[in-house]
Amino acid sequence: MALHPFFKIGILEAGCDEAGRGCLAGPVVAAAVVLDAKKNYPLLNDSKKLTEKNREILREIIEKEALTWAVGFVSPTEIDQINILQASFLAMHRALDQLAFVPEHLLIDGNRFKLYKNIPHQCIIGGDALYQAIAAASILAKTHRDAYMRHAHDQFPLYGWDQNKGYPTKAHKNAIADHGLSPLHRLSFNWRNQLKLSI
Repeated sequence: MALHPFFKIGILEAGCDEAGRGCLAGPVVAAAVVLDAKKNYPLLNDSKKLTEKNREILREIIEKEALTWAVGFVSPTEIDQINILQASFLAMHRALDQLAFVPEHLLIDGNRFKLYKNIPHQCIIGGDALYQAIAAASILAKTHRDAYMRHAHDQFPLYGWDQNKGYPTKAHKNAIADHGLSPLHRLSFNWRNQLKLSI
């Protein structure tokens, strides 16, 4: 089923989504995207439903053809200070701060959001599988975060971030149990319970 091109007709609408919220390591990353209403984006879909190759292809298309787009990062240290939910909001705000112009309406993937500059917004659960602008944001957030974690893997190769991207896989947890935490791990997790799952 094709995704909806917009939520409200005739206004500049930005889609927002984040990646990395459930990770043990690395930043949470969000993207904001305003698509060109005059163009068609039939291949857009929730980033989780796309192959890595197709995500990278769509990333190039989005970054070339969107009216404006931006990506915001919130570090593991910041996540530990303000919690992951607030960090997700902050990452979206940082992405919105960088857009070339201020959108008139925001489409947010999920059920909660922190008001941004009094701009009206709509929270949509599963929005990345329903609206093109949110799907585009999900693709940019995912691909930019994956690139960050691949680079981080070169510095901390013990944890397999080139494969798990910081998510709590069994191999990742076992590496933490064997080698301890890196500077990019989030200290706000309950590590005792997390590591029990891998043993």
